[in-house]
Amino acid sequence: MLHDRVLVRTDTVEGERRSTGGIVIPATAAVGRRLAWAEVVAVGQNVRTVEPGDRVLYDPEDRAEVEVRGVAYVLMRERDLHAVAADRFEGAEDSTGLYL
Repeated sequence: MLHDRVLVRTDTVEGERRSTGGIVIPATAAVGRRLAWAEVVAVGQNVRTVEPGDRVLYDPEDRAEVEVRGVAYVLMRERDLHAVAADRFEGAEDSTGLYL
């Protein structure tokens, strides 16, 4: 990874999903703009706020997909991340575990 790039693996699979009430929502249903969670796999040498293994919130519309050894990843700049959820933040006083 170079510079401020972050490589993430998305948590969700495209297709049908189920609401909390149990209703099946088809993949063709129109959904408003929604952010997505992903796990950081690798980071460039200039990335300061995330580490591999962290969960990050990003906008799926602003992404560049890449396939490595048959696995799909998303490549983005560190500045395109909206939030970081990591265990290392939970030990801090008055911490929610999120870095926004």
